[in-house]
Amino acid sequence: MQAAFATWIRRHPDDGRYVLCNGYDWTYFSVDDVPYFVRGVRSLPEGLELQLSDATEELLDPGSLRLGPRDALYCQVKASRFAARFSPGAQTALAPYLAEGPGGEPWLEVAGRRFPLRA
Repeated sequence: MQAAFATWIRRHPDDGRYVLCNGYDWTYFSVDDVPYFVRGVRSLPEGLELQLSDATEELLDPGSLRLGPRDALYCQVKASRFAARFSPGAQTALAPYLAEGPGGEPWLEVAGRRFPLRA
């Protein structure tokens, strides 16, 4: 059920609230933190590909990265319509792409470009 529900996540067109929609029925649901999770990361020539909790894959928008509570890493997914939190394993997979910024802050380096991990 969890896997099926992850594929049904949408936003209601009138009020923007989260809904589960299977194409026939729909219902509102509440989200405590994020509706999606990054389960894995894979390096591609054009950037980093995210494996999401709804079994889809998409390129990471490095400019959307941010650090949240307890240094959890978040990004925007689904054309920036939703937030996603990195699982501990996916966050660890980013280690080869981390660099230190001028003030000691963490940066992500992908395809020759650097992106700050902002709070």
